[in-house]
Amino acid sequence: MAKKFGGKFSPDGSGATDVVTDDREVDASAGRIGVLFPPAIVLVATTFSDGPVSLIVGLVGAAALVSSAWLLGEGLRAEAAYNARKVARRPAIPRKLMASALTGVGVALASYAHHANIPAALLYGIAGVAVHVAAFGLDPMRDKRMQGIDTFQQDRVARVVDEAESHLSVMKDQIDGLNDRALDVRVGAFQAAARKMIRTVEEDPRDLTGARKFLGVYLMGAKDATIKFVDVYRRSKNKEARTDYEALLGDLEQNFAARTNKMLLDDKSDMDIEIKVLRDRLHREGVSIK
Repeated sequence: MAKKFGGKFSPDGSGATDVVTDDREVDASAGRIGVLFPPAIVLVATTFSDGPVSLIVGLVGAAALVSSAWLLGEGLRAEAAYNARKVARRPAIPRKLMASALTGVGVALASYAHHANIPAALLYGIAGVAVHVAAFGLDPMRDKRMQGIDTFQQDRVARVVDEAESHLSVMKDQIDGLNDRALDVRVGAFQAAARKMIRTVEEDPRDLTGARKFLGVYLMGAKDATIKFVDVYRRSKNKEARTDYEALLGDLEQNFAARTNKMLLDDKSDMDIEIKVLRDRLHREGVSIK
């Protein structure tokens, strides 16, 4: 989930390699999505001088293709988040499916703008949908659950994790607006600590009670503090505000890490107790364990 990176060319120039960043939200599909934009430009350009009807049809088709590209990007990001989690709900909005439909509409309108042939346009549209689905697939269609854990517990975890991820996403978006590499790294380190707790809770929902305040109240506070800091820093570049904000992130990161480690130690203690009970039971049954 998180990778370490750094070196002598990193912002602090120290050559350290202990800076942590989260790579879940890296849009690895940006290059693939980009192929959907040139056809929209070509469509507008080739219908511009063909009369008002062709131009309007071309503009609507181009809008459908651009909307399809945007929806596809959102759908792929949602799918990446879904794949990264052990307990997750399927995306509420099937963005990739909607993107496929819009691609079909765009291709059909492009065909009609040049040939004014409805049957041919429909066939091209269907082909466009099929190619889009083959290239990018469909949205996840079912909730992701873990075996051996009841549905109620997993739903509780999914709700808390969704809320936590929402807070982290807002924080990232706010800091990204400052275009400050050092702050990006600092916030990324805190988010990595928070997501380690999230993964721990997903693996064992029994940890949810102890982590709920961290993933709810504390993350909401971190989000609100980030919004206020960005507002102040964007206007005044106040160094004191920056120092206070980074100190807050440091405190939160330490607390999150400490709580996560405690949850992991508690899990190990529970496992040791269960093993001891099992050994005693087997011993009473006359089974010898070396």
